[in-house]
Amino acid sequence: MDFKPVDESLFTTAKCITRYPETILSRHDVPYRSALTFNAGVLKKDGKYIMIFRNDIGDYDKQILEGTNLGLAYSDDGIHFKVEPEPCFAMKDDEIMRVYDPRITYIDDEYCMCFAVDTRHGVCGGMAVTKDLKSFEIKSISVPENRNMVLFPEKINGNYIRLERPMPVYSRDGNIFDIWLSESPDLVYWGKSRLVLATEDVPYCNDKIGPGAPPIKTDKGWLIIFHSVDIDPSRGKNGWEKAWKKRYVIGIALLDLNDPSKVIGMSKRPLIVPEGYYELEEGYRTNALFPCGMLLEDDRTVRIYYSAGDAIVRMASANLDDLLALCTEPRK
Repeated sequence: MDFKPVDESLFTTAKCITRYPETILSRHDVPYRSALTFNAGVLKKDGKYIMIFRNDIGDYDKQILEGTNLGLAYSDDGIHFKVEPEPCFAMKDDEIMRVYDPRITYIDDEYCMCFAVDTRHGVCGGMAVTKDLKSFEIKSISVPENRNMVLFPEKINGNYIRLERPMPVYSRDGNIFDIWLSESPDLVYWGKSRLVLATEDVPYCNDKIGPGAPPIKTDKGWLIIFHSVDIDPSRGKNGWEKAWKKRYVIGIALLDLNDPSKVIGMSKRPLIVPEGYYELEEGYRTNALFPCGMLLEDDRTVRIYYSAGDAIVRMASANLDDLLALCTEPRK
């Protein structure tokens, strides 16, 4: 892959963003074995906040990882979460090695969870439904290579809609991946797939992008967040691995209400970039933010839940009108 430098002057967090100062969830909050707690899907139902998070099993201090399951937590305020005594979901057999990176949507009177599936023949995207967050019915698992799926909270033109990130081996330069959209009549059979947003459309990206959280419906369009990655070969050891040359930031865009494959606005700068000790210096992979939850509160405050360093869950907030302005107006 040829290295294409990005403009470093673009990498500032939007002024409308306010970070919550404390960690929302860490391994210390989990009542079973936990080394890393991150990439958490979050929604609000009947006044209660629900979180399903990725829990990597192991020893943080010894930098040992042994497996992955999904944990469930509840909160009354969206800040202080209590984790259930046992993990809520895991899959493993001769073909499937683990599931991870959950996103959750409430639709048709049930919860739909999207997740990634590591198999012995590639990574897939899975979807499961549940009414009680205890018993899950698998609806579909994609072919490799596909992941980062998020489901829209309502049908559009009679079909379920999801954003996804295929990972074609013959992509441009072999590692440049984009955001696509697919439709389904039943959450089982998916098709009508088409490109939504390409990496070359994102000025601060030189590697790959992928969907973040289930979209929020506004009168201007579907508001989406996504992760964007840039690579710099000069970056050295940043975390547990021998070398980590990537930076993950959070972007924001607006999709057409009736045809969400059409991008009608996008901020030309990142929405949130890594800042401070817990985002730049601590974690499994530092310099990495990964969004998985976005909620609209009654006062038009948008909460964004994201992982930092592939290790903890953090939260930031902004006014909805300010976020829409970023997508529709030039940013100074």
